Amino acid sequence: MQTTNAVDLGNPDLYTTLERHTRWRELAAEDAMVWSEPGSSPGGFWSVFSHRACAAVLAPSAPLTSEYGMMIGFDRDHPDNSGGRMMVVSEHEQHRKLRKLVGPLLSRAAARKLAERVRTEVGGLLDGVLDGGVCDVATAIGPRIPAAVVCEILGVPAEDEDMLIDLTNHAFGGEDELFDGMTPRQAHTEILVYFDELITARRKDPGDDLVSTLVTDDELTIDDVLLNCDNVLIGGNETTRHAITGAVHALATVPGLLTALRDGSADADTVVEEVLRWTSPAMHVLRVTTADVTINGRDLPPGTPVVAWLPAANRDPAEFDDPDAFVPERKPNRHITFGHGMHHCLGSALARIELSVVLRVLAERVSRVELEREPEWLRAIVVQGYRELPVRFTAR
Repeated sequence: MQTTNAVDLGNPDLYTTLERHTRWRELAAEDAMVWSEPGSSPGGFWSVFSHRACAAVLAPSAPLTSEYGMMIGFDRDHPDNSGGRMMVVSEHEQHRKLRKLVGPLLSRAAARKLAERVRTEVGGLLDGVLDGGVCDVATAIGPRIPAAVVCEILGVPAEDEDMLIDLTNHAFGGEDELFDGMTPRQAHTEILVYFDELITARRKDPGDDLVSTLVTDDELTIDDVLLNCDNVLIGGNETTRHAITGAVHALATVPGLLTALRDGSADADTVVEEVLRWTSPAMHVLRVTTADVTINGRDLPPGTPVVAWLPAANRDPAEFDDPDAFVPERKPNRHITFGHGMHHCLGSALARIELSVVLRVLAERVSRVELEREPEWLRAIVVQGYRELPVRFTAR
């Protein structure tokens, strides 16, 4: 283990090229622990990178909490005001309660039911791009599939989906100049205003969607319902879209992958796990210590922010052979793309189904995926995301 002083790792300019993987790999291999001075975060923060250290920080038994916020910029003195109320930044009884309410709508059984909707969505999108010139997967395909699924779960009318995709882009890609027109805070506000109206409608006329489920729970305030709709919308959209875009990137760049999926020599579910590891869209998770704790040999007092860099853990050479390579048959594949412990992503079954259907439909209908030029990456620290992935699809 080594401890180093470094640049502010919350600076989004550090993540716009593939140099980020080189830096992360070195830090993971050294099992480094890095201090970032105040800047992107008002009080500074520690970072860990190895698979072992990230899993330890996120372990259920670790004396660290998400209740002050889960992203760089929050800490004990500057907490997220949705802490303790939104599922992703709550603990103990509140967290269990919300998981129990939301869980059934995002479960494996629910995901299987939604698979046909995903297949229809992918088919429709392919109809528009097959043999039709260059398609930017990052904007034309990646966001559309998870948005359709999440909007169905939430009970959002189809005609509002495009608007919510746009707001979600701004809420999470806000540092990138693509989204200059609106700050992340403004986007979140717009999302909350939209759900406020939807909640009013569902109270009068409930359905079998998530908004209806949440509004019928007497212990949740309207604000609690709003925050958790926002959480599901953004959690479901913003990471899966980049994993789907990354799956197409892999089909364009990994020799024989498309053919192997088509003839069955590659197992689609195993390939899905490698897509999740290789793309690792959720870039970091923040926790704050709640007691004296030793991390990587360093004693930290209560109230210390610690950031786990998930893409670094997912390419840690101590855990994964040839970590930068996309290995379709990789097993075991102990990636922590969905986090680890109590806050393991509730939508993981949905994301897996979406990716599985995308890979299978592309294998059925496409004979070639060609990269038109190298991808461009988002300038962001919350998601490791594609700004642009231009490809050509050739129909079978």
